[in-house]
Amino acid sequence: MHDLETFFGPNAGYVLELYERYQQNPAAIDEATRAIFDSWSSTEQPVTTAPVETRAPAPQDQGRNVAHIVAANNLAHAIRERGHLGAHLDPLGNEPPGDPALMLETYGLSEYDLAQLPPDIIGGHSAEGASNALEAINALRAMYSGSISYEFDQVKSPDERGWLRDAVGLHLYHREPSGADARRLLKRMTQVEAFERYLHQAFTAQKRFSIEGTDILVPMLDEIISAAIDSETKNVMIGMAHRGRLNVMAHVLNKPYASIFSEFTHARHEEGTPLTDSFGYGWTGDVKYHLGAEHVLDEGASVELKVILAPNPSHLEFVNPVVSGMARASQEIRTVSGSPLLDVDHTLAIQIHGDAAFPGEGVVSETLNMWHLRGYWVGGSIHIIVNNQLGFTTDPDSSRSTHFASDVAKGFGIPIIHVNADDPYACLTAVRIAHAYRDRFHKDVLVDLVGYRRWGHNEGDEPAFTQPQMYEIIRSHPTARELFAQRLVEHQILTQDEAQQIWDQAIHELEQAKREADSGAIKVERVVDQGDMAHYPIDFSVPPVTAEVLQRYNEELLNWPKSFHPHPKLERVMQRRANALGPEGGIDWGHAEALAFATILANGTPIRLTGQDSERGTFNHRHAVLHSREGHMTFLPLQKFPEARSSFTVYNSPLSETAPLGFEYGYSVQAPDSLVLWEAQYGDFANVAQVIIDQFLASGRAKWRQDSSVVMLLPHGYEGNGPEHSSARLERYLHLAAEDNWRIANCSTAAQYFHLLRLQAYLLPRYPRPLIIMTPKSLLRHPLASSRLSDLVEGSFQSVINDPRASQDPKAVRRVVFCSGKIAIDLLSHESRMHNEDTAIVRVELLYPFPKRSLKRVLEGYTNASEFIWVQEEPRNMGAWEYIAPRIQQLLGGKATLRVIARPERSSPAAGFWDIHAAEQEQIIKEAAGVSVSQKETGGKHVR
Repeated sequence: MHDLETFFGPNAGYVLELYERYQQNPAAIDEATRAIFDSWSSTEQPVTTAPVETRAPAPQDQGRNVAHIVAANNLAHAIRERGHLGAHLDPLGNEPPGDPALMLETYGLSEYDLAQLPPDIIGGHSAEGASNALEAINALRAMYSGSISYEFDQVKSPDERGWLRDAVGLHLYHREPSGADARRLLKRMTQVEAFERYLHQAFTAQKRFSIEGTDILVPMLDEIISAAIDSETKNVMIGMAHRGRLNVMAHVLNKPYASIFSEFTHARHEEGTPLTDSFGYGWTGDVKYHLGAEHVLDEGASVELKVILAPNPSHLEFVNPVVSGMARASQEIRTVSGSPLLDVDHTLAIQIHGDAAFPGEGVVSETLNMWHLRGYWVGGSIHIIVNNQLGFTTDPDSSRSTHFASDVAKGFGIPIIHVNADDPYACLTAVRIAHAYRDRFHKDVLVDLVGYRRWGHNEGDEPAFTQPQMYEIIRSHPTARELFAQRLVEHQILTQDEAQQIWDQAIHELEQAKREADSGAIKVERVVDQGDMAHYPIDFSVPPVTAEVLQRYNEELLNWPKSFHPHPKLERVMQRRANALGPEGGIDWGHAEALAFATILANGTPIRLTGQDSERGTFNHRHAVLHSREGHMTFLPLQKFPEARSSFTVYNSPLSETAPLGFEYGYSVQAPDSLVLWEAQYGDFANVAQVIIDQFLASGRAKWRQDSSVVMLLPHGYEGNGPEHSSARLERYLHLAAEDNWRIANCSTAAQYFHLLRLQAYLLPRYPRPLIIMTPKSLLRHPLASSRLSDLVEGSFQSVINDPRASQDPKAVRRVVFCSGKIAIDLLSHESRMHNEDTAIVRVELLYPFPKRSLKRVLEGYTNASEFIWVQEEPRNMGAWEYIAPRIQQLLGGKATLRVIARPERSSPAAGFWDIHAAEQEQIIKEAAGVSVSQKETGGKHVR
């Protein structure tokens, strides 16, 4: 305390607090400290003629100096914490919002006061080389309130915060470029701007979603990719919306200019219309600014890096989880048993966001939430917000409740770097820090690239209608290339004529490419499926597995270490599986799944299963992860399965659907060798992921030639649990079914599920398509839905199951009841079944592709049938009825008319009261069985 100039931070605050208490009541302070304070107030200031700046502080100045020390230290902390509020980030010159905490006056300080204090009070790297606190504060402002600024306080780890402060304070990633480097950067920026300007002139009024205003994004991506090569990364996965996409494809992924120009020329192709008079099968294409691309950077025999830009619809941020899933699949080695080996340095994910969409789209937060979850971790992603300071026509104060577009990321402890898009060197520094942080700590990091949008939302839009003042500034604002060229001229790195030559050369290359495109040398590809597997092989069967093999697999899956003790009740449940392969049967749904997984792993196909509570199974049926009563130990039988030739993973997902399903879609795209399954807690919950389903699973192959074999397990069935726990919205998947885009099944037995999973795994490399399965709830352990060992060993998946009883005497059948899924078991188990020998119950297990041949064979046997009925639990305007009716009717021809028994048309899928559900269900079953039902029995309610 005798040398107060060494005090700063908490120490100085503590001294000041003691001194204030001393002034109020000297007796309240301990004797030793009081003696020091007494000496301060009793010593007279010596007379000196030395300048104030160099004069040593007099003892009675010590109290005042303590206050200044604390104030200066608080100011320094505020600059580090809130310096971004005073940073000059807007290229259009708008003043930063500022904060009183950044002002000297707030602390009762002046520049004179700071000049009296030593730089150590400010601390950190800003004090190095400074002669006093004022110089240190000015250095600190230059670091945190210039054209680049930082938000690090939300980072939880002190080691990471220290590393980030060092990166900034020591200028570790700021490089003064050589003349050659500066010229290369100008050439790149010229290519970016010239490309946009040429498109603007050559293809007037055509949409392109220009990057102008944030042109530096392309050199930033170049810099990240260069750093990735140095880190021996093998793959870079990029996800972005449409703004700037064409420029990124041209300059980062080396898509030829002529190819892009050809896509502009073929306007009919842009609208998704085939280029000939006949429609292509399974290929409709997409607009040019939604397409993906791949490019391999070959820097020599030892360095090769693939850059992949994932295709993305207009739904902006929904590609985020898809790219994360692609990255995770690329990072894993799945040719081992147990868990796959994960090398997060193998692949880097880059997510490019819009400033309005980043806080506006919930999928962004969902994806950020997954960054450190064990089932979804990709070793950190680099996020870049391409910040136009504007949505379509919406100002920030109408589109978000935060000041910065990046503020959402702070809640996930992600460091944020803000940078002015008109300062190229600062922008490159930003991504160098970002990549180095990701490389070292394997965590997400975000760069907020603050620029503007030179044109409207698209090039045919007039932005001045809604932002007249902003666009008055933009019209006269030089481009980033012009500003940078002028900077280089002023520093005598090149001349104005040389800058013009670089521009002329860029335009020349574009004109040459346009001539090539106009010549017709570049063809826009039209794709038509060919080959034996162009259509779903309905009668295709998987090589069978023997009873002896399944029995051995079953024993191995029930063998856990002697020291491992699961819950006694669960142990009894699992041990029942030891007897289920006997003559009495009893293989339930979860058991059949485990055996199917074992055979798939033994054949060398990896498996990944995720979903809410999927480790145990929502309905307590799977138990893929066993938990010990002691020691928080877990045991995964399929990971310890000795005959596995590939990996198995199962993860509980976060409580969301959009990002988790998007992740699995992306994973399946990048891991075509793997059986990838996503399970909804209830099938209804997939509603939340409708964008992923509509824009990726259903149509990704037709739009982008992107193959996926992801399996969706959607619990479906009416058990009186209300509107949100009954229907998986089967009708929605059937409405989207076309062009052989996926398969939709509604199985009624465990054996059918067993065979369907094995078929999906077997078809992976031969016929990649998503598979939608309506999985059961009440049928999971229903005796009629369970199977025997012989059902698993013999036969294969049946798209249609004929009535075994009726097929023995088909001529006696007068009425044929078609159904699918759980309602079949309800019909088969109803008491009326034994009296209806003239009724055949035909189960349609595969709904799409429609099993026309199989149903036709069944109907050919029932020559005397005159009544044909479709029965379903769902309301008439839901379920399979509207899809199935015209198809079965076509098979019937004019022989008869197909009618339906179902709940009446409704807006809600199911009743919310048990008694209403039970009455409706009973009426459906009885009417389907031909039993008359009075209104008294059903409470006066009509079902049909």
